Amino acid sequence: MLIGNKIILRDITLEDTNNIIKWRNNPNVKKNFCIQSAFTVEGHTKWFNSTILTGKTKQFIIVDKLKNKDVGSVYLRDIDYNNNKAEYGIFIGENDCRGKGLGSEAASLVIKYAFDELKLHKIFLRVFKENVIAINSYKKAGFEIEGVFKDDVFISEKSSYQDMIFMAIINNKKGE
Repeated sequence: MLIGNKIILRDITLEDTNNIIKWRNNPNVKKNFCIQSAFTVEGHTKWFNSTILTGKTKQFIIVDKLKNKDVGSVYLRDIDYNNNKAEYGIFIGENDCRGKGLGSEAASLVIKYAFDELKLHKIFLRVFKENVIAINSYKKAGFEIEGVFKDDVFISEKSSYQDMIFMAIINNKKGE
């Protein structure tokens, strides 16, 4: 468990399945994912068994301390211990909990965990170029833009290709 000022990050369990499905199917969340098909119990259970239980992904549930309420999730996926890197992802699934700094605090806690506990060297992410709010939030957390992949993802709902921004943060602590 990781504890911040506004949030607690606790390990995800299968008991979180209903919330994950509700959040990932929320139009305000789904629009920011490369895969925009409906999220299902079967899909989440497969994800949990193949990535969480195998250690390929470390996923947390974001708990708003003030409301004592689960509000979203943050994760490090495709953890690569050969190259000491992982992909970062986050979503705040409860509409009334966005814009309150919970995601920024989750980012800070996960970055510290990744560098101090997992001893990773690099955390990277992909974000739609049009998602300026997320990009600014990631910059605030210390991520830097590394590049733009033009027409990288086809979104069938929009019938168009979307540019992806690749961002990363490097652990500059030497000798750790």
